Amino acid sequence: MQYKVQALADQMQVLCASGNRQGINRDGGRTVKRLKSVTLVGPALRPALITCLLWATAAYAVPPLDLDGFRGRVVYLDFWASWCAPCRQSFPWMQAMKDAYEHQGLTMVAVNLDQNRGDANAFLAQFHPSFDVRFDPQGKAAERFNVRGMPTSVIIDRHGVVRFTHIGFRPVDQAAYEDQLREILAEK
Repeated sequence: MQYKVQALADQMQVLCASGNRQGINRDGGRTVKRLKSVTLVGPALRPALITCLLWATAAYAVPPLDLDGFRGRVVYLDFWASWCAPCRQSFPWMQAMKDAYEHQGLTMVAVNLDQNRGDANAFLAQFHPSFDVRFDPQGKAAERFNVRGMPTSVIIDRHGVVRFTHIGFRPVDQAAYEDQLREILAEK
């Protein structure tokens, strides 16, 4: 008996070939196929397809941004995109702030809003941040924080209260932002 599976043809790429999770052929070439429909021969192959689809979906899933896990810490939440020139200036500063104040309770979280994960990865390869980076291509977290420009940073105190919001990043503002961080870090 044959089973036809209509697979989200225009929305999903499956990087699996012959059950290989990496999507690498035996000859070393990458396999990327858009599925119009898949015909499976017999029920024995059904679990393999389901596993492949679940793996491919999970690889690009974005865990929700749950700030409750950061209670008791000051959070510098930064929304950025690879095409954003001021973001290129903010990343080294954020790394410096993380390095200087992490032991006092600062957590840096950078949320990327690019539609294309490859663009974000290329950006990250230039800066190698050691802080938490999340991906939100649908912009759900950005909507929650009313992001209106790139980058947008939100400083959240130890009790989960938004204390400061900045739109854009200019080197001239670095000292003021650091003063805000120190002020909130000093609060217990």
